[in-house]
Amino acid sequence: MSHILVVDDSATDQYALRSILEKHGFQVSVASNGREGVTMARQLMPDLILMDVVMPELNGFQATRELTRNEETGSIPVIMVTSKDAPTDTVWAKRQGALDYVVKPAKEKDLLKRINQLLRAL
Repeated sequence: MSHILVVDDSATDQYALRSILEKHGFQVSVASNGREGVTMARQLMPDLILMDVVMPELNGFQATRELTRNEETGSIPVIMVTSKDAPTDTVWAKRQGALDYVVKPAKEKDLLKRINQLLRAL
């Protein structure tokens, strides 16, 4: 069973993502901001991270950059899942190390397809 860390400050989005993932057999942990997400990623070493962008303490771009440029966590794939839908946001996310970018609300089938593609590539 793959372990996914959801990093999002919205309780509603946390619930929605957790529900989708658990329904499909994933183990899920949740962090409520970017700083907590970085800390939990280092402790738990999940198989994949779903990262929001707009969060307190450390935004998703900053947290992704910190994780992907760290020797311990750099191999954990990150998918940005955010309401920010400008093309420049997608480019910026990938420059920070994110491997994919999904605009909220995430469609279950599409999200699962992207997650499974990245997990198979590991």
